[in-house]
Amino acid sequence: MRLVLLLALPAAVIVTPAFAADRAGSPLSIDFDLRARIETFDGQFRPGATPSDTALLLRTSLAATYDAGPVTVGGELVDSRAYFENRASSVGTTEVNALEPIQAYVTGHLGGGASLTAGRFTMNLGSRRLVARAAYRNTTNAFTGARFDWSSRAGDALTVFWTMPQTRLPDGLAAIEDNHVELDRERSGLQFFGVSGTKQRVFGGTLEAYVYRLAEDDSPSQQTRNRHLWTPGLRLYRAPASGAIDWELEGAWQTGRTRATTAPTDTDDLDVSAWFGHSSVGYTVANAWQPRLSIAVDYASGDHRGGKYGRFDTLFGARVFEYGPSSFYGAVSRANLVSLAARAEIKPSARWDGYVAVRPLWLDSATDSFSGTGVKDAAGSAGHYAGTQIDWRARYWAIPKRLRLNAGFAILAKGRFLETAANAPDTGDTHYGFLEAEFSY
Repeated sequence: MRLVLLLALPAAVIVTPAFAADRAGSPLSIDFDLRARIETFDGQFRPGATPSDTALLLRTSLAATYDAGPVTVGGELVDSRAYFENRASSVGTTEVNALEPIQAYVTGHLGGGASLTAGRFTMNLGSRRLVARAAYRNTTNAFTGARFDWSSRAGDALTVFWTMPQTRLPDGLAAIEDNHVELDRERSGLQFFGVSGTKQRVFGGTLEAYVYRLAEDDSPSQQTRNRHLWTPGLRLYRAPASGAIDWELEGAWQTGRTRATTAPTDTDDLDVSAWFGHSSVGYTVANAWQPRLSIAVDYASGDHRGGKYGRFDTLFGARVFEYGPSSFYGAVSRANLVSLAARAEIKPSARWDGYVAVRPLWLDSATDSFSGTGVKDAAGSAGHYAGTQIDWRARYWAIPKRLRLNAGFAILAKGRFLETAANAPDTGDTHYGFLEAEFSY
């Protein structure tokens, strides 16, 4: 009976009332979105969590902007909740953030392609690997501060920002399980700022350069790793196009200092030297289905014994577009990772699209925890091979621009490391699937 209920709930979004009138030509714009997703998995890879789980994730958002000419005022309220999960579930602040005003900002248009925004806002910068508004995840990153944006008619762009990232609340297990409403907060002890710029027509593509700074300290109510990181990086890419080869190269180095854990007794500041790299090449066939075939190589450093701290920190980046589903799954992240990937994408029509990807996985450091799993073998005796991930997704616009259906599946065929590491759960291979419906107005 429970399974029937879960499968039926996403369909309920189609009866959501269209409460907003058509405001074409009006300075006021209102957008409503309701997403319902069922996630289920078995073969848990996280130590200490339930071996299998099923949950209903709901995300409702209401956004409004008012364009007064030289000034735009905007705001967005998002309600993210989880239901029916098991005890010892891995549900956390990435799934639950009830009734949160994630955006409340004012933008001044300065002319010449320049603007200045102040308040609370979300951000997507560059490839979104280091700074992103989460799309698949049920909750997202939000920032309080200011940003300056400039773009030219040729497509060159510059962003300079200073922010205090929001800490998602509540963060206690009982409150999360109850979908308790508690407003997120910013604090001066956590600051994130930097600059990112792009230049068109460089070596046949687009060049992006950036430098980000994260400065974090403990507060009376929150213990942190006291990260003080600089992350400079470069990206050169050519976007996919029908009948053409596309490619991408990106690399970033991380330096500064951090502590290994958040424990109050850990007071040792470690020098940081970490980096990540991504390279890919693809080709889109010029026919009705627009198939694109691509291969990629990814590397993110892990922490090795002795010397400097080497585990790469992905900051506020997204990963679903590259590493498969996150949320309940999310085994692969941009840390302690060496990986190859082969991917095939199709778009049979304006309504349909889908992909399938295969990704073998290794560890950079055999003594550090693997990627996003939390599995670690301090002795290094479990080796470097973590396993192979296969995932696919299909999406369909049942009502164009209004109702989209989405389904996907992932298998993590565990390798020696995920089977024999000291704290690896004995649960067999991981199987994850989801069904989703999203209504927009």
